[in-house]
Amino acid sequence: MTRRLACAVAAAALAATAVVAAPDDDPLGERTGGATTVDATGRNAFSFPLANLGDQERTRFVIGNSFFRRNWVEAPASTTARDGLGPHFIARSCGGCHVQDGRGAPPDFRKGLVEQPVALLMRLSVPGTADPQHGIVPEPTYGDQFTNAAVQGVPPEGRITLRWHDRPGRFADGTRYTLREPRYGFAALAHGPMARDVLVSPRIAPQLIGVGLLESIPEAEIVRNAAEQGAAPGPIKGRPNRVWDHFAEREMLGRFGWKANVATIAHQTAGAFLGDMGITSSRLPRQSCTAAQRECLAAAHGGPRSGGPEIDDKTLADVVFYQATLAPPARRAATDVQVLRGQTLFAAAQCAACHRPSYVTAEGPFPRLTSKALQGQRIWPYTDLLLHDMGPALADHRPDFQASGRQWKTPPLWGVGLIRDVNGHQRLLHDGRARGVLEAVLWHGGEAEASKQQVLKMSRAEREALVKFVESL
Repeated sequence: MTRRLACAVAAAALAATAVVAAPDDDPLGERTGGATTVDATGRNAFSFPLANLGDQERTRFVIGNSFFRRNWVEAPASTTARDGLGPHFIARSCGGCHVQDGRGAPPDFRKGLVEQPVALLMRLSVPGTADPQHGIVPEPTYGDQFTNAAVQGVPPEGRITLRWHDRPGRFADGTRYTLREPRYGFAALAHGPMARDVLVSPRIAPQLIGVGLLESIPEAEIVRNAAEQGAAPGPIKGRPNRVWDHFAEREMLGRFGWKANVATIAHQTAGAFLGDMGITSSRLPRQSCTAAQRECLAAAHGGPRSGGPEIDDKTLADVVFYQATLAPPARRAATDVQVLRGQTLFAAAQCAACHRPSYVTAEGPFPRLTSKALQGQRIWPYTDLLLHDMGPALADHRPDFQASGRQWKTPPLWGVGLIRDVNGHQRLLHDGRARGVLEAVLWHGGEAEASKQQVLKMSRAEREALVKFVESL
């Protein structure tokens, strides 16, 4: 088969599974984000602004980047621009979790690390009827998120522990593999034991490229994904999450977070400032101290001496803008024969039924927080942004708004092959348990069980081609 013919066959096979066919001028999605795409590899591949961003907006991008990367400090401090860290926190900056705007990894305690994880957090809740604006019932003593660091005079909530359990298996050709299942726990709890029925969900910080483009996908297209999956035969039946957004002050379709439990970049950013760093904003003005945490409640407040929010609206908006205008890198080796073979196998295994390849963007929910450069772009994120039952092996048993304890949002695949360059690892899935693309596939179950079974039957050469395709995105 010639390279040109292989290219045409692969493109046709993949487009057949997509809701929107790829345009003739970019059949393989090499310009991942349309005109926003940057040609970037290496350590800084996830940190460039949209290629079509104007000069004035590039200045705003740089300002937002400064507040995203630099550490916040404890109050009281000589500066009111960056004080207010804590009382509880996980990281001292946004970039502490999203290093180089990339993906976090679970801690490797086998190397003798004593420092607690930064880019991995533990969501907490208990069963019950949730407040419609929060989607969960917080654990009564430790709240909705476990924090393992604190400012002076405030005890950290405790420590996270981690053990690994091996799950061996083999492919149809006899090749053996071993998956590693994380088992998390808590130690040195500062305020006594958690509720006996506590629900815990570990979450890894994902890479941030293209989030502004994902926010600009028309809601109708995501709803259409669910309708077409529902009408089609087979087990794949994704559905959207509906969540409360503190900026829109209404219920919206969820797009971000591992369970699509956040609707907008603005809400996600304000929530991370509060939950991960203890920085209040006008939208989330109260610290997340529970009644049992007296030292937390008594801690000093940062920001303006008048007692206002610790991050002002303009600074928060600039940080939102920065994230919204991070560019997705272009595909690599898109016409490589092995990549094209992997693309055909990806389509044949019905992977694109959930990892929808392409969309055309429109205006996002908050134009003042983003850029017109995001609009009208043919993008290739490979996600339907829907919730899917992924089976018992990946279940966290913790509902979140309308997401069940077995459901996870389909993550976008763009940039997966560059995580190793940016962050020095390739830990995938919601808790980083998978050590690469193939292990991530082998953890699939539930609605994706049939696709996984097809991969288990592939030859070694076919598996390598499939991985190479995904890593080219």
